[in-house]
Amino acid sequence: QVQVVESGGGSVQAGGSLRLSCVVSGYTGNTNCMGWFRQAPGKERVGVAAIYTGGGSTYYDDSVKGRFTISQDNANYTVYLQMNSLKPEDTAMYYCAAAVAGPCDEGSDYWGKGTLVTISS
Repeated sequence: QVQVVESGGGSVQAGGSLRLSCVVSGYTGNTNCMGWFRQAPGKERVGVAAIYTGGGSTYYDDSVKGRFTISQDNANYTVYLQMNSLKPEDTAMYYCAAAVAGPCDEGSDYWGKGTLVTISS
């Protein structure tokens, strides 16, 4: 059974940093993409960052460009999200997803249960 487990969330003040980790277990095949999504209270879930595991190309939402960095450890099916210069508007539940063949979007194959990030002003 495939499991996706996020960790690293927490509460920090604006301007601080957090590093989220996501581990995929129970899966030994290739993935096309692994990504991070977030859902703020009362809002829809949106994509934040993604990494295409084959070539290493990355995608960032405009709201996080220059502040967040996604990276991967292919050998361990792990992806990280380094979040710097955090803002109160970054407060959300952060989800990790893995897509086997398609892009990182709401149709991704495997999802974690999320890790909560709270940024205070």
